Amino acid sequence: MVAVIKTGHSIHKVFYYNENKVKEAVAACIGAGNYPIDVDKMSHAVKINRFLKQLELNENAKRNTVHISLNFDPSENYSHEKLMRIADTYMEKIGFGDQPYLVYEHHDSGHPHLHVISINVKSDGRRINMQNIGRNQSETARKEIEEIFGILKAQGNKNSSDFELKPILMGKVQYGKSDSKRAITNVLDQVLFSYKYSSLPQLNAVLRQYNVLADRGDENSKMFNSNGLMYRILDQDGKPIGVPIKASLFYNKPTLRFLEEKFAANKTSQMSDIRRIKNAIDMAFLRTEISLADLVKTLEKDGINTVFRKNEEGLIYGTTYVDHITKCVFNGSTLGKMYSAKAIQERCGLVAQTGQKTLDLNTEKLQQNTFESPTSQIIAALFGNDFQNSRYAGADTIMGQLWDMLTQSEQTANYIPYELRKKKKKRKGQSNN
Repeated sequence: MVAVIKTGHSIHKVFYYNENKVKEAVAACIGAGNYPIDVDKMSHAVKINRFLKQLELNENAKRNTVHISLNFDPSENYSHEKLMRIADTYMEKIGFGDQPYLVYEHHDSGHPHLHVISINVKSDGRRINMQNIGRNQSETARKEIEEIFGILKAQGNKNSSDFELKPILMGKVQYGKSDSKRAITNVLDQVLFSYKYSSLPQLNAVLRQYNVLADRGDENSKMFNSNGLMYRILDQDGKPIGVPIKASLFYNKPTLRFLEEKFAANKTSQMSDIRRIKNAIDMAFLRTEISLADLVKTLEKDGINTVFRKNEEGLIYGTTYVDHITKCVFNGSTLGKMYSAKAIQERCGLVAQTGQKTLDLNTEKLQQNTFESPTSQIIAALFGNDFQNSRYAGADTIMGQLWDMLTQSEQTANYIPYELRKKKKKRKGQSNN
């Protein structure tokens, strides 16, 4: 199970988003918590007024809306009774057991999932602290619920693609209609609140993995000058296709202003996140031979996508790394000089150290770096057989240190053995002659 928690300023928007899904016959309201009557007997007014009355107890709470999605593996199909027990248990464990909440089952994506809406103002007017609730209370609740209800675990299943967000399939989208908007919404719901991106290009590096683009338009366009933003679907060649949809038309309003707030909040310099990507790249270059295409495929196995930025001539001038494990996005230059687009191409033999023209990605496989001896033999000779069969997976720290040892330069120019540096004492009565 995967749980995603989002907060907002308007209970109306979240409520009618889910109710409109019910009206479109792609969702159903299956239960409620702390309401006076059963959900099938409640009108829209009863549902929304329960929230509004309690919110009146604390008018200073501006960000007062909580929207939670509980996502299950495509193979899991549970009854409404079990889904409600899961939702009730989850809300209790994250501290919302006494709050009013509504539970909706959605059928508009490739995996079963629930939407739970609530408020963070308690019955005595105090606010529930939402700081790090996703990282702390929610993660603990998720793991316990997986054990209690026998739900497929979100972590630890190496042989499946559970909970993987799939790219939008072109053949299933009717451009400009609800299907197109729904497909983009499914991607935005997962990406916008899960990944740590600090610029629009970084966000698009993630969105492009799922055939979506956040588009500001040309710099001279009216939309660009008015700080407008649209979301578009991309074809298999990465080209925009179909009718773009304004950001303001999505229920959570992922406008440019909204994204700029996320950019500021998402800036991270976590050395552990940076080091993971650097280690993966460095370990890839320990292979007996490596090309740019090989590097991309190797990083993909570690959950890292490499996105190249090209100019009009098709030459690579920048690179962005998307880590789907830590949900972090970094430009190559942020990682260090050795991980920039130019340095990576040099390490793959695509561009000479003297600054020759970059080769096209399609022809790069003709030029590869080759070590004189297999890497395993080099490691064994230097450090013993214990290191010979080491693999990167599950040994980030060890192999990162190994790479540092292999590439560290020795400072020997001024080295003098200790014995020669000791000043020999004169014996009493001994002559210098």
